[in-house]
Amino acid sequence: MTLEDTGLLDGRLVLVCDDEPRIIQFVRFNFELKGARVMEAGDGETCLDLARRELPDLVVLDVQMPGMDGFETLRELRAFSDVPVIMLTVQAEETDRIRGLDLGADDYVAKPFSPAELVSRARAVLRRVQTPRDTRVVNVDEHLQIDFGAREVIAGGERVKLRPTEWRLLYHLVTHAGWLQTHEQILTHVWGPEYVGQDNYVRLYVTYLRQKIERTPSSPRYIQTERGQGYRFVDFAAKRDVPGDLDS
Repeated sequence: MTLEDTGLLDGRLVLVCDDEPRIIQFVRFNFELKGARVMEAGDGETCLDLARRELPDLVVLDVQMPGMDGFETLRELRAFSDVPVIMLTVQAEETDRIRGLDLGADDYVAKPFSPAELVSRARAVLRRVQTPRDTRVVNVDEHLQIDFGAREVIAGGERVKLRPTEWRLLYHLVTHAGWLQTHEQILTHVWGPEYVGQDNYVRLYVTYLRQKIERTPSSPRYIQTERGQGYRFVDFAAKRDVPGDLDS
């Protein structure tokens, strides 16, 4: 954790949505200890109402709630907000975690959890949503253009919407175009050093990116797999002078 990370929660508004009061109080105490402000919601409808009115910086959302569960709440939340979301779940199955990430969650923490783990994950999520200080426009080829300053991707003439973590992953790969990036390097720079070893995050988000920017995701041109090692973004700069190939 860097000195910059220590202040990431200071003054931030965190919305905690859980039907167990003791969990809410536990989360509230530990976030307020780090300088955050905390709002509470005991059900999905209240969570959505507060998210619309108060515009929190982070949502901590329980999966298993009566009525509208966490997945449905997240689905409706993503219809109007890109606020970072950490899901709390007692489910350890990979399919449940992937379902939350597919719906737009930024991370998940399994119950029971330690205060240090939750705060660390919150800092990492908030760090990922920060926009890289880069205003370059990258013309990869006739199909793909990336404007980092405007946070805009155009693929096949269509504007593509990326989540914050997808932006950071794309930024890291493009700024290291032509170079192999191991799972460990990607996790350290995009998610944070506390995520090293969790290669499933990288694989899943590479899949998300390919689905959004590749002509044929099953046969990717831009994000190339180095089996057992990591990924390499196509070296578009080296191919600028090759007739009929990448042109920028």
